[in-house]
Amino acid sequence: MEIQDELTKVEFKNREHLVKHIAYDREMAFFQSIGNGNMEEMKRLFTPFDIEGMGKLSENPLRNIKYHLVISVAMITRYVIESGMEMEAAYNLSDIYIRKVDACQDEDSVNRLHEQLCEEYVHRMQACKKRFLFSKPVALCIDFIYNNLHEKITLDDLSNVSGVSMSYISKLFHSEVGITIAQYIQKKRVDVAKNMLVFTEYTISDISNYLQFSTESYFISVFRKFCGLTPKKFRELHFRINLPHDGGKKVVPSV
Repeated sequence: MEIQDELTKVEFKNREHLVKHIAYDREMAFFQSIGNGNMEEMKRLFTPFDIEGMGKLSENPLRNIKYHLVISVAMITRYVIESGMEMEAAYNLSDIYIRKVDACQDEDSVNRLHEQLCEEYVHRMQACKKRFLFSKPVALCIDFIYNNLHEKITLDDLSNVSGVSMSYISKLFHSEVGITIAQYIQKKRVDVAKNMLVFTEYTISDISNYLQFSTESYFISVFRKFCGLTPKKFRELHFRINLPHDGGKKVVPSV
């Protein structure tokens, strides 16, 4: 009964102050546009948070708008996972943005972050659009590889994960992805290595070991094959640009 009384009061106040929630169909279309990687549609449907006319989740205006953005991030995460983004990648990105929401000091910064994260999710969905064409066994292998780049990955592992034979998954993966499983794993490990070189202070040897390269020299050879330069040169070109302004210690990014 107490909840019903509160609901009646809220409905009355919202009618009096012309507070309306976003139409359900429009809201779902907005989230779907992000899942589809459709930047034009997302921008058309994007609605900045209106502090005066939005639902009240907190008496504190800043906390109220933060709560709304956290809910949006949760919804976006659900849609991008359903649309093909790796689950762990989506949840890691969600965690990062929720921490950024928490750090916002005013309503304008929350709205700027809202627009920024929506564009970021769209870009990421555009990048993984090709996965929509992948069969279930290949998609399962891609997810497994993403989650285990810091571990030894064998063809037997991928056969068990995908539920098909080693020879079949090898042929199927090459056919759908365009490169061999070994080449794909190397490429993804180099992508992680690039982030670690730029955003951490780990040595090249540490990064090589973390990403399961047999030797440091082999890691350097593979890195140069994909990037056109050595890990050391890559770090020299990018590391200082990305030093944190507060002088804080850099940490290893999520794989």
